[in-house]
Amino acid sequence: MKQFNQNYWALILGGSSGFGLATAKKLAQEGMNILVVHRDRRGAMSRIEKDFDEIRKNDIKFLNLNLNALTEEGRNQVLKQLKEKMGEGKVRLLLHSIAFGNLKPIAPLTKESSAQVAVSKLADKLGVTSEKIDKAVESLLEEGVAPLHSLQTQVYGDALLGDEDMEQTIYSMGSSLLSWVQDLHHNKLFASDARVIGLTSEGNQLAWRGYAAVAAAKVAIESISRSIAVEFAPYGIRSNIIQPGVTPTPALKLIPGSEQMKSVAKLRNPFQRTTTPEDVADFIALMCTDEASWVNGSIIRVDGGEHIAPL
Repeated sequence: MKQFNQNYWALILGGSSGFGLATAKKLAQEGMNILVVHRDRRGAMSRIEKDFDEIRKNDIKFLNLNLNALTEEGRNQVLKQLKEKMGEGKVRLLLHSIAFGNLKPIAPLTKESSAQVAVSKLADKLGVTSEKIDKAVESLLEEGVAPLHSLQTQVYGDALLGDEDMEQTIYSMGSSLLSWVQDLHHNKLFASDARVIGLTSEGNQLAWRGYAAVAAAKVAIESISRSIAVEFAPYGIRSNIIQPGVTPTPALKLIPGSEQMKSVAKLRNPFQRTTTPEDVADFIALMCTDEASWVNGSIIRVDGGEHIAPL
């Protein structure tokens, strides 16, 4: 039996991979209609279409728009499609899962990192090059040999984060949520009991090298979500933020040292594994049920206990 009203729609921003795609699949299985907004190159579409075909098999309405969700023109195209295709339907869920930001450090390194020093000494001891050790460590981390995480060296380019990088990232991954909520509300497209969900990370409190802009965006989306939770509550809109544990997604791979992050998370987690997109999608589906209507203005960790466990 399908869980959701046949007139409910999920609008997923960033739905061709990771959390967005997993959520689209889960909600489609539960009977919710799906509109995925994504921005992908033509070469990636063969893989993406296979996933979209899986969604279509659930006897629901499905639309996907490959466009820039961060422009007014892009939003207007999505709103137009919603008005034309939804009929009597309404948006039950707006999921903001856009991963588009700059990963640059804010200051140059003054010396080698402890990992670089350790790898250099180990290479000298073994009579091999540091590059050979680096490649071996990276390969073993990918195979799941997590205890080697402290030997992974992080490589950044010479470019440092600039004002434009920061502004673009904060809007893309943070404050653009408000633009979408305001436009959907203005066009009367939200359901009478709607859910707005954004995503944050442990970078909202920890300072990782190269993560300053994304961390600022995460803090921004948390603050904006709280304001939405208060000011849009009279219109039946609930707004919450989910904080997944470290999750292997295409977005995570772009972060320098991501294999180290995954290894540490796996070692810390009480269940000895990393979070999966499906773990998070399952919880988002729960948040869309009638029984979750009293959750509003919260930041909820979905990480299997990763954040409370020591290394």
